[in-house]
Amino acid sequence: MKSIRRQLLIALLSAIMLTTLLGALVTYRTARAEANALFDYQLRQLALSLRDHALQKGPRHEFGIDEDAQDFSIQIWGPDGTQIYLSHPRQELPHQAPIGFATVNTDRGEWRVFGMQQGSQMIQVAQPMQVRDHLALAAAWRTVAPFLLMLPLLGVLIWIVVGRGLRPLDAVARAVTTRNAVALDPLPENRVPVEVVPLVRALNDLLVRLKRALEAQREFIADAAHELRTPLTALTLQVQLAERADDAVSRADAFAELKGGLQRATHSVQQLLTLARQEPGGGERPLAEVNLAELVAQVIADHLLLAEARQIDLGATPSAGECVVKGEHDALRILVSNLVSNALSYTPPGGTVDLATGQDEGGPFIQVCDSGPGIPLEDRKRVFDRFYRRGQANGPGSGLGLAIVKTIADRHQARVVLDDSRLGGLRARVEFPPAVPP
Repeated sequence: MKSIRRQLLIALLSAIMLTTLLGALVTYRTARAEANALFDYQLRQLALSLRDHALQKGPRHEFGIDEDAQDFSIQIWGPDGTQIYLSHPRQELPHQAPIGFATVNTDRGEWRVFGMQQGSQMIQVAQPMQVRDHLALAAAWRTVAPFLLMLPLLGVLIWIVVGRGLRPLDAVARAVTTRNAVALDPLPENRVPVEVVPLVRALNDLLVRLKRALEAQREFIADAAHELRTPLTALTLQVQLAERADDAVSRADAFAELKGGLQRATHSVQQLLTLARQEPGGGERPLAEVNLAELVAQVIADHLLLAEARQIDLGATPSAGECVVKGEHDALRILVSNLVSNALSYTPPGGTVDLATGQDEGGPFIQVCDSGPGIPLEDRKRVFDRFYRRGQANGPGSGLGLAIVKTIADRHQARVVLDDSRLGGLRARVEFPPAVPP
């Protein structure tokens, strides 16, 4: 498991160390440049100081030089190229380097040399480059050493400071652990750092949605229990009637009533399961392009025998063009099937149910028109409630058809509009949001 504190500690210490090393490199280069300038000045001054003390031509003079005085080496040549002075006899230096400053390579490393002509003599002063490098490196080390020695202390301080900075997250975590299915109060946003506020607001939004889902689930269970109690009680009574039947005719009538009750109970259970699957959290499926005209043709084929049995003209108006939406094919098929089933249930024999698809300035749409009695204006909002059935409704429905339609439409960000139909009954229109251009 990744630790924010550990990651921050490693990142900050690494950044400090990298910055320190870069600073040391810059210090080394700066100190080396300054040392070069200073020592070049000393070489020139030393050569100038020897200008008035040039030696006469003769055998090479050797002087006893302190072994520790290895920073400079001096050579003087006569007019004929004879070396007449050497400060360090055991050091091999270039023979008569060019006049002025030069950096030369020897078996003992690089040397910085300054040469000047004084009359008939050549004066040369040299210094090992490693002296300058050591001086620059020492300056850089003096700059870096305190920071390197302080790294452990910085690590401890960073650990403590980051821990204090993460305390609000611990407080939010403790507050979340106190929430449960019966206590989903929002988390407090006061005294919360600005950086943590988006997390708290996202959690509060999640808690609100979870609370709504749990409330909807509890309401669904309560409504389902209430709705199933009546048909189950009726089935029990019908079984008792069948048991007490004295003759075959009465027993056949009782069993016919029992069969009808079982069919109604089965339909209610199927509708409940369909509604539960379409509720949020009931199982998300990947979205795909759905051709609404093809979908309507499939639904009409599924209900054609039922329409013929009830002597209802079921058909579709040809669409002007291809109408495609992004959605779940099976869910949209259930939506259209429920609209068609409702229309067939309430349309009298000899009536008409007409489906249409299309696209206008508002976006794609599906509409189902029938020649039935329609729905009064005051009831058009309530028919989307679960288990709601109008008093004059005599069909075998469970009051869940339009609730399922509304749930599926909400999942597809569509809206269901109920209006008067040109056929004299109800027009149910599902309007989808317009497609977003790629």
